[in-house]
Amino acid sequence: MTNNNTVYIDQLKHHVEKEVTLAGWLYRGRASGKVQFLIVRDGTGLCQCVVEKGKIADELFDQLKHLGQESSLSVTGTVRADERSVGGHELAITGVQIVAPAEGYPITPKAHGIDFLLKHRHLHFRSQQQWCIGKVRHTVVDAIRRFYNDNGFTLIDTPIFTTVVGEDQTSLFEVDYFGNPLHLTQTGQLYLESAAMSYGRVYCFGPTFRAEKSKTRRHLTEFWMVEPEVAFIDLDGLLELAENFVSYIVERVLQDNRSELETLGADIPMLERIKPPFYRLTYTEAVDILTGPKAKEFLAQELSELQSEKQTTEARIAELEQQQGGQMKQWKKDKIAAELIDLRSALAEIDTRIENNPKHARLAADFRWGKDLGGSDETIISKMHDKPVFVTHYPKAAKAFYMKSDREDERVVENFDMLAPAGFGEIIGGSVREDDYDRLLARVHDQGLKPETYDWYLDLRKYGSVPHGGFGLGVERTLAWIASEKHIRQCIPFPRMRDKVYI
Repeated sequence: MTNNNTVYIDQLKHHVEKEVTLAGWLYRGRASGKVQFLIVRDGTGLCQCVVEKGKIADELFDQLKHLGQESSLSVTGTVRADERSVGGHELAITGVQIVAPAEGYPITPKAHGIDFLLKHRHLHFRSQQQWCIGKVRHTVVDAIRRFYNDNGFTLIDTPIFTTVVGEDQTSLFEVDYFGNPLHLTQTGQLYLESAAMSYGRVYCFGPTFRAEKSKTRRHLTEFWMVEPEVAFIDLDGLLELAENFVSYIVERVLQDNRSELETLGADIPMLERIKPPFYRLTYTEAVDILTGPKAKEFLAQELSELQSEKQTTEARIAELEQQQGGQMKQWKKDKIAAELIDLRSALAEIDTRIENNPKHARLAADFRWGKDLGGSDETIISKMHDKPVFVTHYPKAAKAFYMKSDREDERVVENFDMLAPAGFGEIIGGSVREDDYDRLLARVHDQGLKPETYDWYLDLRKYGSVPHGGFGLGVERTLAWIASEKHIRQCIPFPRMRDKVYI
């Protein structure tokens, strides 16, 4: 339903004082006497459309007063620059065509539980928060491809169905493959290693599956991961690649999506600090932090700040609830209701953090060398740094069979995790790969794996083995960190979780 004058909202700046047509959906509307203010969205942004009585037919003017949220329509009018209006421009309407009216749109400005929103995910996309997250995700994905394509890497599409275990055997999704048991991929890494021996620098990018029982805000059963693999590289080279890669992604988002970040309430000053070099800790140094006075003092200070924040939030909620009882215009009631929704959500998050604080303190104090870092441990370490931090050289017994043992300390491997700041935890895990045939075979046996399943993988160490390594970055965790989104389920279009698969 377009004509030659149809433009997109994000192009209105090029059409000031010209007559144009917008085609989109009614995001919300408000009437004030002989004037109506319609907020229209078209997929590229929002625009306030001002409808004056007498400028269109009276019957149509009355229809617009009762037009439901998410009705589709086409509006024509003159573009005016106005910094007070959403998007910086508004439309003085001269004509409206209602394409398809909508009634009873289920996602209203009132509060909705997460279960309700997940069941209506096909409609929840239209909310401003989800729209902004989707736009940032688009930039993140494009930046990932640009970084590797522009730096000499070759894309390799690795299998979704696989016979090999890349990570934890207990988190495999088994499927029946024409009568044979296979599983969905946990990682494309092992296949990438063979490709790296041909192309030198490669990457894969696609969906990954983990049958983890966790229900935390950091976990999905299906997520997207990019994995580069490089021949002739050491651990220092991998760390440099990883920090340049993440810095590039953040730079692109700041450049392309600053307005979306502002709408989402992202920590833009923190993102502007994301430049190499990042912090570096060994696993042993991280353990010393967790079990020493630094973590204890940090958590005590955090608890005090959270309790103060709780008091402030509760006071504001009480103030707004008192205001709700008075006489006021509907737009002000709606504004207060929307703020209360946000404040109550924030209060629930504060309560959860207050409850978790002593648990984190106990876990940190009781941590012992040799265990893998858990989510709470990563949270503490990442909160104590204002930029990403690398944790390197984990205990061999806690890590995958393919990681190269440190020849100067056989207790540990040459690996790393990158922890995002502000408590978001791990967004990258990687390592140098074991390139010695006998050592790799011994590790396969140690972990109870069948050597015959890995014959082809072991071959890579028999025919021209070289030092090599790589890592994996989870798109959703990275997006959650960049957008300051607490729940990873908001960072993928159709989230798959242990207890929730709706559409």
